[in-house]
Amino acid sequence: MKTIEPSCAGSGASEKQWLKILSGYRTPDRRRSFRELAITLTAFVLLWVACWAAVHHGYWFGLILAVPAAGFLLRLFMLQHDCGHGAFFGRRRWDDWTGRAIGVLTLTPYDYWRRAHAEHHASAGNLDERGVGDITTLTLGEYRALSPRGKLGYRLYRHPLVMFGFGPAFLFLLKQRLPFGMMRSGALPWISTMATNAAVAVLAAALIWWIGLVPFLVVHLPIVLLAGSAGVWLFYVQHQFEETHWSKPPEWTFSYAAMHGASHYDLPAPLRWITGNIGMHHIHHLSSRVPFYRLPEVLRDHPELADIGRITLFQSLGCVKLVLWDESAERLISLREAEARL
Repeated sequence: MKTIEPSCAGSGASEKQWLKILSGYRTPDRRRSFRELAITLTAFVLLWVACWAAVHHGYWFGLILAVPAAGFLLRLFMLQHDCGHGAFFGRRRWDDWTGRAIGVLTLTPYDYWRRAHAEHHASAGNLDERGVGDITTLTLGEYRALSPRGKLGYRLYRHPLVMFGFGPAFLFLLKQRLPFGMMRSGALPWISTMATNAAVAVLAAALIWWIGLVPFLVVHLPIVLLAGSAGVWLFYVQHQFEETHWSKPPEWTFSYAAMHGASHYDLPAPLRWITGNIGMHHIHHLSSRVPFYRLPEVLRDHPELADIGRITLFQSLGCVKLVLWDESAERLISLREAEARL
């Protein structure tokens, strides 16, 4: 395993030493957090209202405005994400109630999602701990062992139309209405999902009463579906890229998997801003308590981190075909490569 030598930490520094370095960036600026929340929420509400006003002058004009509205809804999810890590305000009660409130807009039950996401962080890149909060990824051997029907099901699941189209719609509109995967994990996942469902129903009923059912659906569904697809895409390329790392214990370690199993999705500045710097995912996985607006500080102070797992927007398009983990080659491969080896 390679080590990284941070300029401020002396030579030979390991991934574990980076944990100590990054701890210096974990303190949030609460005024900055309030400002980020106010800007994002205000912009989303104004764009939502603009979409509603625009559809009266033409559906396609309203649909165009749905794109930036979806961007700000996605950004709200990134703020909710920071709340889940206790990184937004740095006070658990503030973070939790902010996350729960945002979850009504993002259709994401906060406490249920936070538990699943914590498991994802604890086990990312561990071949023995796949399945919770992850995109299902089979090894080459597991895929070969499937029946023809099983192989077809996996191919359909990993098809871009399903992964980034039907999948996000199912996830945000249907799956998250019940605590799937945590049905027997106590009351909290149920309370979280049911309370979020009730709040969503009240808010939707109020908007339908105000503008009508059809205008509500015409405005809100495109925004939710666009934001959901963008969110799933981001999560996908954060771990499904050519140089990612997967292994089994005892080779697997949290710190190495965090830094090398998550990408640095190097997006253009406007997209970095709207996505809450989540593309700096290797840093986030190594120290999830660093607030999203401090992640650029880390790269500024430690530019040697920028090339770890770096993929550009153009390069990320090629990640769609990488669907199987080849344990012998220790990399993701395409179905075409897998079939060529049969």
